[in-house]
Amino acid sequence: MEYFTTTARLNANDLFPSLVIPIVYPPGETHNSLFKYLKNFNLEDANPTEMLNYLREDFKRFVYTLNLIPGGDGDLLEIGSNPYFTSLLLRKYTNYILYHTNYFGADNSNEVQILHNVNNKEVVTFEYKNHNIETTKVPFDKLFDVILFCEVLEHLTDDPMQAMLNLKNALKPGGVLILTTPNVNRIENISKMIAGVNIYDPYSGYGPYGRHNREYNKHELFLFLFHMGFDIEIMFSSDVHPNTCDDYYKTENIVDQINSIKNRNLDLGQYLFIKAKNVRPVLEGRPEWLFRSYNNESVDI
Repeated sequence: MEYFTTTARLNANDLFPSLVIPIVYPPGETHNSLFKYLKNFNLEDANPTEMLNYLREDFKRFVYTLNLIPGGDGDLLEIGSNPYFTSLLLRKYTNYILYHTNYFGADNSNEVQILHNVNNKEVVTFEYKNHNIETTKVPFDKLFDVILFCEVLEHLTDDPMQAMLNLKNALKPGGVLILTTPNVNRIENISKMIAGVNIYDPYSGYGPYGRHNREYNKHELFLFLFHMGFDIEIMFSSDVHPNTCDDYYKTENIVDQINSIKNRNLDLGQYLFIKAKNVRPVLEGRPEWLFRSYNNESVDI
């Protein structure tokens, strides 16, 4: 009788432990307790199933973002707050005075959205400005200590430099920008391209801002933020939900090629997380790697 042994294939997380950065939960909290807290909130007029699926998919991203918030207090602006999972964490675990914007097709109108806690009947009201950061200045008459620009950059359609300038002009000198965005160089995209699968985002029923119009990598964001007068204090990539790259092409077949590129194993995660400080004036002109056929003078300094 012959006996055969099988060796389990190593997946992406086995081969690249740096795909998932260690996460820190607030004192006294665990993954389960914090997830349960957010799960209890329903946004009025939103689809509860869609809310829950979004929370399951991106829960760790919200916690990583919370980890980047500097200690202390002051004024904090969150661009694109809806559906408020990060906002709820900021409200519960920081001492900042919170301000919010969303963009639903109007500009600078004052709006309100309400969340209900199904566990204890708590009602949380978020006031926000309906505002397009890409086209108009931040609609608050103050300078902020911290600005969150999370999962917005990839949705911009025309002028990310103008959007970043609008943020910079609303941030105190030495103020902190927290930026998160999908990582175009994630290992899932490598596997898809090898397998012949398109990596671009589908058209969205929510219009051009409902899709990812341009994704970035770590080097591009370093160049972009330097051009805009920011010094990066923290930058890392990390997965936040199950990695599917082995569904397209086995990671073990490309591990040697990836490891042959210095430090490439450190920027394979699904999302990019950045903490940067506003320290210098904006450099002249537009970065040529990001723009073509633009008038350099069209940026509203």
